Amino acid sequence: MAELKVVLLDQDDLMHPNTGESNYNESAYYNFYDRKQRAGGFARLGNRPNEGYAEMTVCLYIPDATVGFMFQRPEIKNNDAHDAGGLKFEVVKPFQHHRISYHGKMCMLKNPLEMADPAKAFKSNPYARASFEFDYYGTAPGWGGELREKSGENWISPKIEGDPSQQFAKGHLEQLGHAVGTLKVGDAEYKFDGLGLRDHSWGPRYWQAPKYYRWLTMNFDEGLGGMATITVNRDGSEHPGGFIARKGEPTANVRKVKIDTEFTGEQRLHDRIKVTCWTDGGADPIEITGKVISMIPLRNRRAGAITRIAEGMTEWRWGDKVGYGLAEYLDQFDE
Repeated sequence: MAELKVVLLDQDDLMHPNTGESNYNESAYYNFYDRKQRAGGFARLGNRPNEGYAEMTVCLYIPDATVGFMFQRPEIKNNDAHDAGGLKFEVVKPFQHHRISYHGKMCMLKNPLEMADPAKAFKSNPYARASFEFDYYGTAPGWGGELREKSGENWISPKIEGDPSQQFAKGHLEQLGHAVGTLKVGDAEYKFDGLGLRDHSWGPRYWQAPKYYRWLTMNFDEGLGGMATITVNRDGSEHPGGFIARKGEPTANVRKVKIDTEFTGEQRLHDRIKVTCWTDGGADPIEITGKVISMIPLRNRRAGAITRIAEGMTEWRWGDKVGYGLAEYLDQFDE
């Protein structure tokens, strides 16, 4: 039998061939937080070339606790690039240097919890012009890849099996990063210098495929960060994962994750988090606690199902180390 394993290739940081499924998706995502400015956010473009549009999301957490948000489905004709709706991602050198930029308007929310009803929130809140231009540098090796089989000296992608509507990405990578540049919101301008994490996924995807997931990203300094996640599928199977990256050491894979959450408010959104994870080769568990400092609940609808993706900018503590990142919780609800 051919050797099969998850392999990450340099070419995975570039665009992938459209494999033709109606729900083929290729998405890139970047988050970033400047702890001195107390400002940050995330940006995502998910190309759906066989449905003719991209999912474009930009979210900015402003120091005065306002959240700027914009979502669009701009038309696209192919999967050649991540460039739609005023948002653009460029790979200057794979896994080393990217450029990300946005120029457009944003809905400015004094109470970001209003985005639970997006139609009402977009109508009842003011708008402002916003832009950012960041150079985004990798601070640790890329992690992840795609299940591939060995063919001579090469690793090739086997044909996708199963129902595409039940899949959530054929391949996926993540990498810690450092964003430097300029952020403008209305009349305010920030010289931005912050840490973050990016991801890149390709293959069939519906947001409704998993039962739920928790995805926790964190940067403590340029030499220490990581990610911990748990995905629970519709059949009840649980898939933990993640990594811890320390400068000068091999990336440690997370093999087991336990997440304890305190929820708050009428929407039952995550507020306080304790994550315990065990790494390959690590004798003792790692315990990290988090407190959400700004929250916005987002929504995706398809075929009578509502998927909530709650995005909490979070302050993390690991012993005496303080870090920041996003705690993203996906849950499914009936219409």
